[in-house]
Amino acid sequence: MGVYTHTEGNWFSRRGTFLILLIAFHVLLLWALKSGFAIQVMEMITPPIKVAVIKEEKEVEPPPPPPPVKMVELPPISVPPVLVDIQIPVDAPPPQITITTAPPPPGPPAPVVYQAPPAPKVVSAYGIAYKPDVADLYPPSSIQMEEQGKPIVKVCWDAKGKVVTSEVAKSSGIKRLDDAAIKYGKQMRFKPGISEGVATGDCANQPVVFSLK
Repeated sequence: MGVYTHTEGNWFSRRGTFLILLIAFHVLLLWALKSGFAIQVMEMITPPIKVAVIKEEKEVEPPPPPPPVKMVELPPISVPPVLVDIQIPVDAPPPQITITTAPPPPGPPAPVVYQAPPAPKVVSAYGIAYKPDVADLYPPSSIQMEEQGKPIVKVCWDAKGKVVTSEVAKSSGIKRLDDAAIKYGKQMRFKPGISEGVATGDCANQPVVFSLK
């Protein structure tokens, strides 16, 4: 008993399937190339290769040194003598030479002597013409309180010997005694000094002693 196999129809079916798969593969490949999917898959599979261009630096050689300067000796320069033809008349008189001497330099100036004015001559000094009694000017309240002191007053007078000012030069520490000493100085009278025949005023310090003994 024989078996019949339909081989031709089977072969055509396999061939058609292969063509369809081949066409689909090409379509898929074109789509992957256009959309960039194939490039992404290749980058995922293999990392990108970076290419860098390295320039090789050439060593620059320094320029050669300049040649040494040659010293050239110049020949000596000879200057010809200058000939001046001077014609002197025979009948002309010889030239007269006049010699002038410079005056001698002036000597140092004479020293200048400055004379100070003479000091005024005092014929007589001042003197005291009148002094009041200290007891008359002793404040009664100071006597009751047994206050004592020695103030000094500065008294100035004019050319007539009259007191112009009287002020405390050194205080006794008690105002009543200082005021009494000022009154004491105002009541004094002086003999003015004489300078070059002219009476002059002056000032002096006068101590005033207030004591109960």
